[in-house]
Amino acid sequence: MSSSVIFSRRQFLRTSGIALASAGLASCTSSMNTDRFRMETAPVFRNPALEGRWVDPRAEGILEAPIDEGPLPTGLPPQSAYYGDIYAAIDDGGYQIPAVPYRQIDARFYRQEVSDPFGERPGTIVVDTGDRFLYLIQPGGSALRYGVGLGREGFAWSGRGVIQWKKKWPRWTPPDSMIARQPQLAKYSAGNGGMAPGIDNPLGARALYIFQNGQDTLYRVHGSPEWKSIGKAVSSGCVRMLNQDVMDLYDRVRGKAPILVV
Repeated sequence: MSSSVIFSRRQFLRTSGIALASAGLASCTSSMNTDRFRMETAPVFRNPALEGRWVDPRAEGILEAPIDEGPLPTGLPPQSAYYGDIYAAIDDGGYQIPAVPYRQIDARFYRQEVSDPFGERPGTIVVDTGDRFLYLIQPGGSALRYGVGLGREGFAWSGRGVIQWKKKWPRWTPPDSMIARQPQLAKYSAGNGGMAPGIDNPLGARALYIFQNGQDTLYRVHGSPEWKSIGKAVSSGCVRMLNQDVMDLYDRVRGKAPILVV
């Protein structure tokens, strides 16, 4: 076989490969979705504190997997359609709640089902201020656990009470003590009617009001647009939850539900 024939075949294969690669790139580029690209290339922050911890596979949407056979995490938040779905953007009553960038939150604070660590009767809410968790006790020894953030008001009260009432898209009325610290909030005082509902309202999409012995404790479980505050102690507020989580909790809590804050 002549060298010219060999060269021509090699040249054909090389140019064919380039053409196919170019076609593949063109196809990829033409079908690229900008929002998807941004989501898939967004930074993910490693959390070494999670390494070596077992993961409940049910929280990953692998419902058939035994609970004690979850994979050991690498410290990176789980990437799954399950969390992408529950923390997706929501249109709720005309209010546009943005998606939560859950991959940037410590995975311990994702909504998940766990074993009941308190032994309270089903339907009870338990706020663990030390570990920044809120539990809704379920039948059969399990609980739904949500991550929370706590402000100085969140540490000011503990004990037993009831959810006297709850409100969708509540108005926010800062207490007098907060207005004294931040006079610019006076425009939202009770006398001025509070702050109108909305995505920037500090009470978020839902609020649950805690009473004890028939008296308002001024302690609230509420949503928050500030997803970065989950799992942390923040400057003000009571018990903050992701808006998607407080909406889920709101729909599960019945009237006069007992609550324990520890």
